Amino acid sequence: MRYELYYWPSIQGRGEFVRLALEEAGADYVDIARRPGKRGVPAMMKVLDDKHMARPPYAPPFLKAGQLVIAQTANILLYLGQRLNLAPRDEAGKLWAHQLQLTIADLVVHIHDTHHPVSGWLYYEEQKPAAKRRTQDFWRYRVPKFLGYFERVLQHNGGGHMVGRRISYVDLSMFEIVEGLRYAFPKRMKRFEKKVPGLVALRDRVAKRPRIAAYLASKRRIPFSQWGIYRYFKELDG
Repeated sequence: MRYELYYWPSIQGRGEFVRLALEEAGADYVDIARRPGKRGVPAMMKVLDDKHMARPPYAPPFLKAGQLVIAQTANILLYLGQRLNLAPRDEAGKLWAHQLQLTIADLVVHIHDTHHPVSGWLYYEEQKPAAKRRTQDFWRYRVPKFLGYFERVLQHNGGGHMVGRRISYVDLSMFEIVEGLRYAFPKRMKRFEKKVPGLVALRDRVAKRPRIAAYLASKRRIPFSQWGIYRYFKELDG
């Protein structure tokens, strides 16, 4: 199976959770929108604009697997988890991994809304006061609750993996969460990390996995920037 991933070519965003799974598994895939010319973004937009699709995706990321078109990050990973050996095989374990990924999706929304709390259509500079307030609440309430929860889940599972006894897409997604928060809030995250040592250690183990390490060192890994979910603003990193 050769997978086709459709996501914006210049940001990590939600598509990165899928990329990490594909890379860890050594899957045969093509990042469609990163191809040059009409074979890139125009090809992705052609799918999004197709009014005749019976089951159209609402927005990227979405994945083509043969005749299937699968959208929503957690849904894509639910599909890939079984096929790439990145999820438990039993029904309860599969649903548990999916549940954790959906919780990660909730956290991603909170992260994005620290810098765009009013509207995604406004520039950050047009909503600075609200962003400062939102960020304060995020670090006071949301981060301890979410990361504290994931830390408990990890420790309850023995401290090695989020789900089961081997690498899963949930481990890869937690790596991305820690990396993203380190980029967007380096000072705040440095202070907070002592409260979630297990997640930090998990991040380090994932980074050292051969295929992930090779991916992170390659041009396939899109750098963090001011256009993705994670954005650094000095005034928010108190």
